[in-house]
Amino acid sequence: MINENVKHVVIVGGGTAGWITAGVLAAKCVKEHGRDLTITLIESPTIGNIGVGEGTWPSLRTTLQTMGISETEFIRQCDATFKQGACFKKWIDNSEGDAYYHPLMLPSSLGPLNSIIRKLNSDPTKGQNSGDLSYSTMLCSQETVCERGLAPKNITTPEYRGILNYAYHLDTNKFSIFIKEHCISKLNINHVVNDIVGTTLGADGEIGSLRLVDGTELTADFYIDCSGFAGLLIDKHFNVPFLDRSDILFCDRAVAVQCPYEHQDAPIASHTVSTATGSGWIWDIGLQKRHGIGHVYSSGHMNQDEAERDLRKYVGKQMDQLDVRHIKYKPGHREKFWMKNCVAVGLAAGFVEPLEASSILLVEIAAFWIAEKLPHKKSGFVHCEKQFNETFRYRWDTIIEFLKLHYCISQRTDTDFWRDNTHPDSIPDGLLEKLDLWRGQCPSVVDFLSRADVFPFESYCYILYGMKFKTATHAVSAAQLIMLEKKIHEQQLAMANVVNSLPANRSLINKIREHGLQRI
Repeated sequence: MINENVKHVVIVGGGTAGWITAGVLAAKCVKEHGRDLTITLIESPTIGNIGVGEGTWPSLRTTLQTMGISETEFIRQCDATFKQGACFKKWIDNSEGDAYYHPLMLPSSLGPLNSIIRKLNSDPTKGQNSGDLSYSTMLCSQETVCERGLAPKNITTPEYRGILNYAYHLDTNKFSIFIKEHCISKLNINHVVNDIVGTTLGADGEIGSLRLVDGTELTADFYIDCSGFAGLLIDKHFNVPFLDRSDILFCDRAVAVQCPYEHQDAPIASHTVSTATGSGWIWDIGLQKRHGIGHVYSSGHMNQDEAERDLRKYVGKQMDQLDVRHIKYKPGHREKFWMKNCVAVGLAAGFVEPLEASSILLVEIAAFWIAEKLPHKKSGFVHCEKQFNETFRYRWDTIIEFLKLHYCISQRTDTDFWRDNTHPDSIPDGLLEKLDLWRGQCPSVVDFLSRADVFPFESYCYILYGMKFKTATHAVSAAQLIMLEKKIHEQQLAMANVVNSLPANRSLINKIREHGLQRI
């Protein structure tokens, strides 16, 4: 049995997770590597998509290109816009002008981080955001680009290329339909519409087959559980425990609305806006025809009515005409993700708040991992199970640590929510150790040694110094500071040239809809 070839993969559940996984497997395993592999996706005719998360990471460009999808058609069909980072408001101390950016561009190499921080500290009255330059504006042009509502490229820039790094904002439901149609028509994915009522037991506790509501059975060599929170395989068949991480990340509810623009030519924001509230935060994502706005909050610190009240205060009177959607979730993930002949991807594997748009990102990472490592023989499952579980447990742990960083170094003390987030008992030991280390010295790239790190050293620096976290620095010579000043001046001139060459986000989207981008 274990020496049998792996020739048929069944993916349970559609939506973003199911169809991305199907598309990547078909593109990599079948089209690129020429494997004799049949891929079937089965989805229920009655269960809709969760549809959470309209923000992505730049990795989606590679994913779409790998699947053979036109960026022009993706933008046209999915109400997609360009995302170049996130702006966090009211996270530092809730004062007037409290805001910082986490751009998608890597910071420029101006010299040792210690010298840069000494420069930011040169005006002690302004902490680590001295003068007109914040940490991100000193090292990257993307904050300025976002503040001006500009696009990351021109209409003459080919598909998936950028003058600046970028991701997308998108309509999740339209996106699922779009990639579904592409997978079926272009990548030959078998599509089965049916309800699963149970599984049969295979050898050594593995999944033997899926029992369908019409009495038939669907058999495969390998199963991928993309069934969302239901966890039809990883939970119902294997009973893999769910690890509740709400002791670290308190937010477990969301209330969301879709807000039309006041007029069709309204500017489109080039970034996600995340505005902190008394017991959570509000996302604001600009698509082509509407905003997606939602309040993520902790039910242990705020009730549903209070959450709606804060959202209404943000949206305004327009909310009276909008449909309000409430979402409940438990922050956490499975104890294991790969069990025998099955792996969980997407919400079946776990979910945490969408603060840094990690949900779709984790689906992409998992899909490419499976496409690269899916064994040709069933005997290889045991090795993949060990590697996948170790790698993805590390990824979940570090993602949770990075999200917690946004909360635990805040100077806000106005509510129990913010005070509780700074309590050491709610902060993972690894993050506590890093923060203690960084109070005595600047962060270093050697603090991040794993290739499995989702958020790198540079992302940590954007958050730490954006939130005015104090790291000790050693002395810098006058000559070093003069050289740094010269480099900063030269870079600011270069950045100005880039900024002045870019169109407005709305303008570029309109041109793409009308003319399209050049195919590579």
